[in-house]
Amino acid sequence: MEINFSHKQSAHCENGVVSNLMRYNGFEVSEPMVFGIGSGLLFCYIPLLKVNHAPAITYRAMPGYIFNRFAKRVGIKIKREKFKNPKTAQARLDENLKNNNPVGLQVGVYNLVYFPDEYRFHFNAHNLVVYGKEGANYLISDPVMEEVTTLTEKQLEKVRFAKGAFAPKGHIYYPTAFPETLELKEAIKKGIRQTCREMLAPVPVVGAKGIKTISKLIRKWPKKVGVKKANHYLGQIVRMQEEIGTGGGGFRYIYAAFLQEASQVLENEELMELSKEMTEIGDSWRDFAVEASRIYRNRSARTDAYNKVADELEDLSHREAVFFKKLKKAI
Repeated sequence: MEINFSHKQSAHCENGVVSNLMRYNGFEVSEPMVFGIGSGLLFCYIPLLKVNHAPAITYRAMPGYIFNRFAKRVGIKIKREKFKNPKTAQARLDENLKNNNPVGLQVGVYNLVYFPDEYRFHFNAHNLVVYGKEGANYLISDPVMEEVTTLTEKQLEKVRFAKGAFAPKGHIYYPTAFPETLELKEAIKKGIRQTCREMLAPVPVVGAKGIKTISKLIRKWPKKVGVKKANHYLGQIVRMQEEIGTGGGGFRYIYAAFLQEASQVLENEELMELSKEMTEIGDSWRDFAVEASRIYRNRSARTDAYNKVADELEDLSHREAVFFKKLKKAI
């Protein structure tokens, strides 16, 4: 059984899944629009949660939040289920496919056999679409991949029931009801307002203040935990920024694209100018990643290298605080 599903590559998995599922159901909604309405942009430092033996840093909303917020704001209903029994999870998946209903799944990355080895690590918040089954092989539309692919029943079960942080527990989700038309104007405003609130939150581990906290920690790490562990922590920041689900720099480019679309929907030229500014901020995040990678790979020729990259992050903290204050006023 194969559903007539249109695969379109995207920059980020959850946005791509939502956009592709919306397209299947007759609504053209771009990946940036899903991300912006769903208030996907975030920065949060979570010291008590360890990923790959280093404190977790996220540049996006928690898994599932983007679709939930997007659905609520545009008037869509969605169904989510998790399972204890893999056989029950497979039966529910097969039932949806027989009913011509492609579904989103949350899975672990480590055992995704079609991923290159360098991208297969313990990260359980990846998203993909299953749109059919041929024999014992499931047809997979992974939005970060250029082409569709397949997984066997055992391979899919393994990634659906991966262990560790954010264990997916067979998580399956899909839209169940839609309005006649999507009213985007108010949804865009709500999405922007929440992103501004979170990025301007008066909390030392969230938003612009969270970025500043990380800049202070980078200055302390070499003496506090030693150069080896400091480099590992620095590598974690870059990995979470550049390799995991698009990351900090990439998310800012997506958000810039969202503001560009939003400026047209809301007929607000100021959002177009802010889109350009967010692109420049994304460029600076990428510059930071390059300099930080030189340190943890022991290739930096700069003296006082840790303080220099900390300076870059401190500047980004200030620029993002200023940016989101302007964005808040713009709408």
